[in-house]
Amino acid sequence: MSEIEHTIQSTANLMKALAIAVVVAAIVFVTLVLPIEFGIDPTGLGDRLGVINLISAEPEPQVVERAEEGDLAFRSDETVIAVPANSGLEYKFFLDQHGSLNYEWNLDTDTTLYFDLHGEPQGDTTGYFESYGAATVNAMKGTITTPFAGSHGWYWRNGTDEDVNVTLTTQGNYEIIGLK
Repeated sequence: MSEIEHTIQSTANLMKALAIAVVVAAIVFVTLVLPIEFGIDPTGLGDRLGVINLISAEPEPQVVERAEEGDLAFRSDETVIAVPANSGLEYKFFLDQHGSLNYEWNLDTDTTLYFDLHGEPQGDTTGYFESYGAATVNAMKGTITTPFAGSHGWYWRNGTDEDVNVTLTTQGNYEIIGLK
């Protein structure tokens, strides 16, 4: 049977490896952990890396778009929205995050309208919006569950030479913002 040789590390080598590990851990702690977790940046590297207060930062306060706080009441509405000839408009609702809106809309003519069902986050000033669907149709029915609190609804574009009426029926926990 052959013997396998095992190199035994000397105490000096082990102490050297331990000292290197402690120095590396201290550098990581001072340059990354302190800025990220506690907002303390003694070297300034956390600010330059953009990690200061990455985890422990307080969330930005959001602008409240509705008059009262708390859950939105369940409601059911039907409205007729006139989309002018060769023009477009938006009709919006305020929904909380993960709110659901059941909807059905149809036109008073056989024509079709381009639509974009989308949402804009509450308090966002960058112009960001998330589109949930877009098409050119004369009716639509479905449910959306909103990924964030904010303004959600439709943009309709009428490319015809005549005004078109959209009859919109909705159910859910929302507030009507209306035409935008």
